[in-house]
Amino acid sequence: MRADSGFFADGLLAFLELKQLPYIVVARLTGGVKRSCMGLQEWTALDENYAVGEIWLQLHGWQTKRRFVVLRERVREGKSAVGRMLIEVPGYTYRIFVTNRTESAEVIWRDYNGRACIEQRIEELKHDLSAGGFCVREFFGTESAFLAVLFAFNLLSLYQRQIAPGKPYRQPATLRAQVFVAGAVLGLVGKQIALKLSTAWGGLAKHQPLLAAVLTWQNPTPPKLDSAPLNAAPPPPDSDGLAPVFA
Repeated sequence: MRADSGFFADGLLAFLELKQLPYIVVARLTGGVKRSCMGLQEWTALDENYAVGEIWLQLHGWQTKRRFVVLRERVREGKSAVGRMLIEVPGYTYRIFVTNRTESAEVIWRDYNGRACIEQRIEELKHDLSAGGFCVREFFGTESAFLAVLFAFNLLSLYQRQIAPGKPYRQPATLRAQVFVAGAVLGLVGKQIALKLSTAWGGLAKHQPLLAAVLTWQNPTPPKLDSAPLNAAPPPPDSDGLAPVFA
């Protein structure tokens, strides 16, 4: 489990420890945590700007000591630091994590940085797809509209995964402007009504490869999760001699 400081609570940490679940949780900078971090003397430099250290603390009301990993970042121009300032230690910002894992402090910090970016997705839903800008009379109507937005978001994610596998992720607003929105004029070609698309959009020459990629859709489900046909022969056994079971 990787969580922000909203989950920094003895009850939750004790529950995770009881279930033997590894966790990394951002620590709240309470007075006790600040005082302990200011007294930290042993640091391991990662580069010229970052260093890590660790301490064991038993905060007020806690039943046990826990491991705290401290990341110290040097304040510098042109780079906004993520951590918080400790007033008595100028020139640095600090991020502090509590964990029950045993890896090095550097591994703990880097692993936490690989957490899910769900907050960015929520912002995209709100600002790119207007998920936060509607409310209908009935609750279920609002829920239906919201689920439709989520459905569109998922389709956009699958679409760009299919047309550009391995390419950088593009936000819905960017994808909309670059792929879907096109300037057009409804007019006549001879006596036939025609929709004239802007050449700045790229026209069919640009979008035919995208359509071809969509039409060659491949199911990304891992093979072991695919259901076997009803009339298929029994699957061969794995290396351990046991035949896999398919749902």
